[in-house]
Amino acid sequence: MRGFMVFCRKELTESYRSYRLVILLVVMALMGIMSPFTAMILPDILSGSDLGGGLILELPEPTSFDSWTQFFSNVSQMGMLAMILVFAGLMASELSKGTLIPVLTKGIPRGTVILAKFTVATILWSLGYAVSWIICWGYTIYYWGAQDFTHPWITFCAPWLVGELFLALMILGGTLVSNWGGSLGVVAVVVITGNLVNLLPEVRPYNPITLAAGTLGLLDGSHSVEDFTPAIAICVGAIVLCLILSIVVFKRKQL
Repeated sequence: MRGFMVFCRKELTESYRSYRLVILLVVMALMGIMSPFTAMILPDILSGSDLGGGLILELPEPTSFDSWTQFFSNVSQMGMLAMILVFAGLMASELSKGTLIPVLTKGIPRGTVILAKFTVATILWSLGYAVSWIICWGYTIYYWGAQDFTHPWITFCAPWLVGELFLALMILGGTLVSNWGGSLGVVAVVVITGNLVNLLPEVRPYNPITLAAGTLGLLDGSHSVEDFTPAIAICVGAIVLCLILSIVVFKRKQL
């Protein structure tokens, strides 16, 4: 446990000095600001547009639901992309540079390194996601008033859970290949496969990628919690499996 805490402090210090934390917080804060702002101005920008054939586009007044729609869209796209780029070198850069050798020679177990890196990345990702959500929530209340959420924990934690899956995948990819390409490649394969699987309605409920934006349907009642239970279970199982595989591979890896 002492080795775990020491390595976590080292990772937190490194994240601060490398501006990894600052970049993530700034990007996620912008996502929180942009979401309600975009929801407000979009109808004014698009309403009155000529669609041809005498058809004029008319959009209804924005609501708090539109703000959260933008939030899910922004976080699942730009927010996730920023997080992936920030953490792509989590294992890959240290393995390629050999900077983990002094740490391992001091007796810190290799499994501890994997778990500590995932723990610190989880803390940073959770902090960034929380900042984004709180800002969006504050502006949404300011513009449209308070709103009662249905199943708020599942609704808003689902995209965070997908981010956790991407973190575990990047650690696994970096451990396997020891470069950024491995980390990004594993995530890209999972995302592409997940989007292709979504074309099959019978498989979609089991696809973790649907959690990135799909749980928005819980807010308007178009989906139930049971619709996402299989995907959540598979996502959690995939995270655990990726971490176990990362530890197994890392223990056998020559540095």
